[in-house]
Amino acid sequence: MQAEIFPWREGNRFRLLIDGGEFFPRMLAAIEAAGAQVDLELYLLQEGACASRLVDSLCAAARRGVTVRCLFDALGSRGLGRRLAQRLRAAGVQLRWYNPLSWRRGLRNLYRDHRKLLLVDGRIAWVGGSGATDDFWQPQRTAPSRWHELMVEIHGAVVDDWQTLFERQWQACAGDCAWRPHVRPLAHLPSRPLPGAGLARVAYADAQQHRDILHALLRNLAHARGRIWLATPYFLPGWKVRKALRKAARRGVDVRLLLTGRLTDHPPVRYAGQRYYPRLLRSGVRIFEYQPRFLHLKAVLVDGWASIGSCNFDHWTLRYNLEANLEALDPELACALARSFEDDFAVSREIRLADWHARPLYQRASQRLWGWLDRVVVNLLDRWR
Repeated sequence: MQAEIFPWREGNRFRLLIDGGEFFPRMLAAIEAAGAQVDLELYLLQEGACASRLVDSLCAAARRGVTVRCLFDALGSRGLGRRLAQRLRAAGVQLRWYNPLSWRRGLRNLYRDHRKLLLVDGRIAWVGGSGATDDFWQPQRTAPSRWHELMVEIHGAVVDDWQTLFERQWQACAGDCAWRPHVRPLAHLPSRPLPGAGLARVAYADAQQHRDILHALLRNLAHARGRIWLATPYFLPGWKVRKALRKAARRGVDVRLLLTGRLTDHPPVRYAGQRYYPRLLRSGVRIFEYQPRFLHLKAVLVDGWASIGSCNFDHWTLRYNLEANLEALDPELACALARSFEDDFAVSREIRLADWHARPLYQRASQRLWGWLDRVVVNLLDRWR
């Protein structure tokens, strides 16, 4: 089967929503107003106030006759709890689990559905990096969420393509090999049009079988002229991405990385990624570590091209995960994303080469240890593949 490559669509409208306090109320209101269908695809769910509020809305929609389908990753949704899962089923919500964990699957358990997608009545979509946990949003709390995140609300023709992507994976999860879709690799990308209001397309990854999400990033990095601003919480990019960033900085592009600081859920990953800092800094790349909270958002802004979604663009993600990003050439969305980046740079610590050379001994040891383990594990897994 040939992997579907989604084209650019015109006439879309976008709203960039920053942190759970902005996007969760809008998503829940849309579920509560749904008239026909609600489709939800999520990686991370954990029992708590956020998940309970989401389950309430899904159950209420199902009870009033709306078709509600939930596709959850079996690893990321372990924290959902039996009680909430039973409530969903009892209300008539259809549940499917991506790649259920099993000792018999061995290393196949590494394949995960990392996408975050909500579709309501086939006319509105929300795409981004959020899960349903109290780290992203607590209904009764007015303070900022513990995890800093972005979602995009989408109206227009491109919603049909998001629906197609969901339908494909929903059907695949009824079979035995949903963990690794059998598709021929990417043949080509659609040509990039000039920026224009409402231009967007769906980019996705299917566990290394189809990775137009990566090819699109590399193409835009290679043609960048003014800026490359990239945010990710887990900075473990492949060598092609690192090389493209260095080359862009050397030719005068404003290349900035917005990365997680000391507040992170996976310190070893942060240490492993820091081994790439010296060469990047020497090439002119600027590195900012976000300080106030855990930075969980995944976004790229290359001149007027924006990519926002679930993909961290790290070598783990692109080997084993299902990912999906919205790509847009919409000037208004690009401006909103640029303002978000600027606000985050302002509260981040810029890492300079002098800081790197002055880092304490324990940090040097941690970077060497976790960097070495990352290389060893990746090499071993590549042999298995």
